[in-house]
Amino acid sequence: KRILNAEIPVVIYVAPKGARAASAGVFILYASHIAAMAPGTNIGAAHPVSMGGEKIDSVMIEKVTNDAVAYLKAIARARGRNEKWAEKAVRESASIDAETALKIGVCEIFAEDVNDLISQLDGRIVEIKGKKRTLKTESSPVKDIAMSFKERLLLLLTNPNIAYILLLLGIYGLFFELQNPGMIFPGVVGGICIILGFYALHLLPVNYAGVALIALSAILFILEIYTTSGGLLTVGGIISLVLGSLILFESNVPFLRLSWEVIVIVVIIIAAFFIFLLSMGIHAQFKKRATGREGIIGEIGVAKTDIKVSGGTIFVHGEYWNAISDKLVKKDVTVKVIGVKEMTLKVKPIEPA
Repeated sequence: KRILNAEIPVVIYVAPKGARAASAGVFILYASHIAAMAPGTNIGAAHPVSMGGEKIDSVMIEKVTNDAVAYLKAIARARGRNEKWAEKAVRESASIDAETALKIGVCEIFAEDVNDLISQLDGRIVEIKGKKRTLKTESSPVKDIAMSFKERLLLLLTNPNIAYILLLLGIYGLFFELQNPGMIFPGVVGGICIILGFYALHLLPVNYAGVALIALSAILFILEIYTTSGGLLTVGGIISLVLGSLILFESNVPFLRLSWEVIVIVVIIIAAFFIFLLSMGIHAQFKKRATGREGIIGEIGVAKTDIKVSGGTIFVHGEYWNAISDKLVKKDVTVKVIGVKEMTLKVKPIEPA
């Protein structure tokens, strides 16, 4: 509507080579005062589809199609472009290349590049709100208008891969903050990420069953750290994460789906992290105690007095201990601790090799 009612000439240029004006692009190009296309480009495939790519019942699709046809034909009539092909593009998803588009009156200019386009625009007459204007574009400077910060942020957030990563960072950040109150950093980062993640999900065709499975996977991974399950919770967490990732976005449109590479990398990193934590926990359970009386068993020391069955003194682990032995141990002989009884160590001499 803004293009149709613009008070300055609007030129739409489909470029560079390999580009296409598909779906809504057909409507945008048709609405322009002057339509231009570069070699190797095409236009068409304007049949209505749902935003998320899901199926639409036959009655509704017919209604939407008829409305789209009428709208595009009205635009074509207003701009003096090919109405017949416009209807074909909507009803049959017809597509044509740039040369054909120029030939049948879908576009007015066939330009190699922007400089060629500006050259061909010079002297052309366009009608704006009933008044004819002559374009004077020769030697006109070209200025690229960059997206604003807000537009760049929205473009970034509506990338399914970014939304997915933000969601995961948010979930795990909040979980770690709840498990370790006072850390602050995981909570702050997690809170920001989960808000941005849900905002992005609001703009995308999301399946909230996928969100639930991803949240469940995080719960299972966290529980594995505190519960002895023999790895079953970790396996369940991995399965839940994979399934949730696969069904998170409901769309047949490629740019609205998660990348397989991102799913694989994320699953491997998260699974490896929690498997590492699990292995560290198991190792700690079976590791010989390194402190207290039990931790001194197996240590090597030196007899500071003769040690008899009745007792003596040794120096071990940086401390002096009372010690006993089943057989006489002479002073300055190296001994090994083989037992502990209350505050007395039982030792045996280490025979020289």
